[in-house]
Amino acid sequence: METDRYKQGWETLKEIDPHAGERLVESLKDIAPDLARFTIEFPFGDIYSRGVLSLKEREIVTVSALAALGNAAPQLKGHIHNALNVGCTRQEIVEIMIQMAVYAGFPAALNGISAARDVFTERDDAGQST
Repeated sequence: METDRYKQGWETLKEIDPHAGERLVESLKDIAPDLARFTIEFPFGDIYSRGVLSLKEREIVTVSALAALGNAAPQLKGHIHNALNVGCTRQEIVEIMIQMAVYAGFPAALNGISAARDVFTERDDAGQST
């Protein structure tokens, strides 16, 4: 059942990454399709689409939070991709990780840099300059 929240979330997610919604739904369809729907509806339908902060600003906050958590490497990598998709530069991503050394500790910053390196390499291998 598609709700207005789902439609809004899908559209917002498409602005960040045109194929993320399909990948999310596909990755969860056999085990937790409701989790895919919740992820589209709440973060992207309710929060990311609020305005006030730009998508770039929201991704900076998200990358910072995930790096600080230190236990969400797959999500951190995904949101580093998203941040680059919505206008962050690689240098901005590196600066986010350096900032994490102050507030989340050096292990979080080093893990974040490792995730960033992986994303940059993946994008380079795919011919994506940002």
